[in-house]
Amino acid sequence: MQMNRREFMGMLAAASAAGMVLNSPDALAAGKGTALYDIKPFGNASLLHFTDCHAQLTPIYFREPSVNLGVASALGKAPHLVGEQLLKAFNISRGTPQAHAFTHLNFEAAAQKYGKVGGFAHLATLVQQMKAQRPGAVLLDGGDTWQGSATSLWTNAQDMVDASKLLGVDVMTLHWECTYGQARVLEIAQNDFKGQIDIIAQNIKTVDFGDAVFPSHVMKVINGVRVAIIGQAFPYTPIANPRYMVADWSFGIQEETMQSVVEEVKTKGAQVVVVLSHNGMDVDLKMASRVRGIDFILGGHTHDGVPKPIAVKNPGGVTHVTNAGSNSKFLGVLDMDVRGGRLQDFRYRLLPVFSNLLPADPAMQALIDRVRAPFAARLAEPLAVTEGLLYRRGNFNGSWDQLIVDALMEVKGAEIAFSPGFRWGTTLLPGQTITREHVMDQTAITYPYTTLTDMPGSMIKTILEDVCDNLFNPDPYYQQGGDMVRVGGLTYTCRPNEGMGRRIDNLRLNGKPLDADKLYKVAGWAPVAEAAKNAPGAPIWDVVEGYLKAHKTIAKKFPYLPELAGMQGNPGLVL
Repeated sequence: MQMNRREFMGMLAAASAAGMVLNSPDALAAGKGTALYDIKPFGNASLLHFTDCHAQLTPIYFREPSVNLGVASALGKAPHLVGEQLLKAFNISRGTPQAHAFTHLNFEAAAQKYGKVGGFAHLATLVQQMKAQRPGAVLLDGGDTWQGSATSLWTNAQDMVDASKLLGVDVMTLHWECTYGQARVLEIAQNDFKGQIDIIAQNIKTVDFGDAVFPSHVMKVINGVRVAIIGQAFPYTPIANPRYMVADWSFGIQEETMQSVVEEVKTKGAQVVVVLSHNGMDVDLKMASRVRGIDFILGGHTHDGVPKPIAVKNPGGVTHVTNAGSNSKFLGVLDMDVRGGRLQDFRYRLLPVFSNLLPADPAMQALIDRVRAPFAARLAEPLAVTEGLLYRRGNFNGSWDQLIVDALMEVKGAEIAFSPGFRWGTTLLPGQTITREHVMDQTAITYPYTTLTDMPGSMIKTILEDVCDNLFNPDPYYQQGGDMVRVGGLTYTCRPNEGMGRRIDNLRLNGKPLDADKLYKVAGWAPVAEAAKNAPGAPIWDVVEGYLKAHKTIAKKFPYLPELAGMQGNPGLVL
């Protein structure tokens, strides 16, 4: 069912009268209440976009980063702006709901004031309203939809498949979806999604003959406007995730193929060319500068909530690059005025999804309740209480990451612990009970095995150098996604502006310099090598649960931040 604008605003007013408002009159006034979502349509063709929801069906808290460093040409530019610098760049007033949505500033107080974000039932209400105001609008999913929660893992992604269909997704591309294995992805594409949701990816080919696994694009006719949507899956899936899960597929950026697809869709009459991307924003910005003929890149992967598109010049004109955040927290609305066979003008808004402002869609809520019911007791089991804020987001350790590495060292008997630089994972406020669901929000993957390895100091440095180059290489095409590996027990100095092999030094354990030749016991999890699944260690969620149950109360975690050299004044850093 779709609502018109009057019906939607009436529903919000009724919900407000029933108490479903922001948590205080001041909060409501600051955001002008339902006016947050009262945006007038523009033009004659519209796209809606969300990305990186990481299987979060219910409302959550989510803290944005205070560390998102930009180096080389990315210094001082979006998405590498945090806190006050982001507000200033995008003209957002302090103390507003938008300031809370897009930054980490005063997070604990603001979260209490404005409430939770996201949730598919609340997102569904917003999607319905935007579609009602914009006939023919197409809903795009940028990927990382089927992974990141207990229920998605335990149902083999079926909960998110069903929720995506009910939400009305029209087109999607891929990344973490591939960690369910290529057979499962194809099963969903060919059966569950057939005739309803198109999976597109111009850069996924077969390893043997280079055949396309999925269509490179779809052409959508919106009110007579021919809009080509080209898919760009995460290029480094077989590197960042286990290769054996997609053994028959190749990925990569494939810039030349992208250019040829752009030219192909134009010969088919495309009046607007849009790339639905899971590259990460820095890669999208570089691609936009080199590939001609793309009007918009609607991006994902790096979880950056960027309020306005970034205009990038290239030999063919200008491409506008966006990134729509994560965790069902935002909905991008792109309204286009297309006349004379080409784009004349556009309006773009990235709308925060405040669950206290948007009533839950009844049909979606019923689906969520139904898929969660068999697991309700298991999800809700209390494990401990946190005295401090637990979050995962930023180039280095978050407090959730610190908890994980502390658990690994204690339970596995390790001197040092590594945890992957994952960006997904929800936030807990001080005083909240940590349940099994919260642990799974940080750990729900299909290769959760923990490891304990005797590792020489020289290898430890090499690992840190490799990951650091992946994060801070000045060429975005050599950045393979994720943040810096999280460390426990170890301290070091990081020099992001240096070259490969020269960014990490002063490694110390218990205050003593790390010996390059000495063996250290190092715990970790999420190994990508196929051999790990043949002799798996305990899954990471069991390790963390054991740690939580042993402690019962978790003292405030202070996430380790290495000494950062040469980063003074960087607008992507708030200490």
